[in-house]
Amino acid sequence: MAQPLAGDVAPDFELPDTHGTPVRLSALRGGPVVVVFFPFVFSRVCTSELGELRDNLPELTAGGARVLAISTDAMFAQRAWAESEEFGFDLLSDFWPHGSTARAYGVLDEGSGHALRGSFLVDAEGVVRWSVVNPRGQARQLGDYLAALAGVGS
Repeated sequence: MAQPLAGDVAPDFELPDTHGTPVRLSALRGGPVVVVFFPFVFSRVCTSELGELRDNLPELTAGGARVLAISTDAMFAQRAWAESEEFGFDLLSDFWPHGSTARAYGVLDEGSGHALRGSFLVDAEGVVRWSVVNPRGQARQLGDYLAALAGVGS
């Protein structure tokens, strides 16, 4: 599937968090949501990227934004990683049906079965306002998230 572009309605999804509690994107309408796809728990670049989000979470969520980080890893692996890193935002498992949400956002690497580094800012009405997809091994920049959030009035 193609990646949703700015102005497109964000594909809805419902995925379990690290404790198995379902989180549905459409239930979060009313405020911006930063959807962050990442390849693997416990990997160097992913730990660094999500650690930077954790360390700057007050800036990211100041206007009511919510951060959802999604990988195709199993919920139990995500829970162990979240506990060791103390992220402070939701990690969601796109494990089964494997990669269905990453596929809907056009960021599933079909050959390896993992999510690419794709980020999408969804506004309060459920519309994509910004996105970026980086090549394997290239971290996303915190400043890009902050600029995008400033643009939606978070």
